[in-house]
Amino acid sequence: MLRIGLISDTHHFLDEKIFTHFASCDEIWHAGDFGTIDLAKRLSDFKPLKGVYGNIDGSDIRSVYPENLRWQAEGITVFMTHIGGYPPRYNPRVKKILEADPPRLFIDGHSHILKVMFDEKLQCLHMNPGAAGRQGWHTVRTVIRFVIDGDNMKDCEVIELGPRG
Repeated sequence: MLRIGLISDTHHFLDEKIFTHFASCDEIWHAGDFGTIDLAKRLSDFKPLKGVYGNIDGSDIRSVYPENLRWQAEGITVFMTHIGGYPPRYNPRVKKILEADPPRLFIDGHSHILKVMFDEKLQCLHMNPGAAGRQGWHTVRTVIRFVIDGDNMKDCEVIELGPRG
């Protein structure tokens, strides 16, 4: 069993509440737009961190985190990228990747819109944790906590960190 803390779009700001909300997690997954390598380091010092770079991230982050990441978590194939869209309105670049070899779980960020939805066509769960940072047009900062147990994804919790401002 693997407990995951999912976060995205921190944009240079890391709410200290993350450390409490993700204390029981085994790993943190960041779907891009860290903002600073120091923010990524604080997360990776706290828990094992998987991440992808986002469109605002500089060369320091891009030298450590890839654009796309695909891996096995328990019995689930996971694919993560920053700009991906959502079912059925995927980014054209990502749509080709997903259709060629559909993962069981697709994670992205970028939109600042919290979404958890199932793509019937691809038999794939899509997750976007919204935005945890203060920059953007979202009104509430959010993250997701969930569990992967074998080939089962469960216990999905949306955590509101408070207003953006």
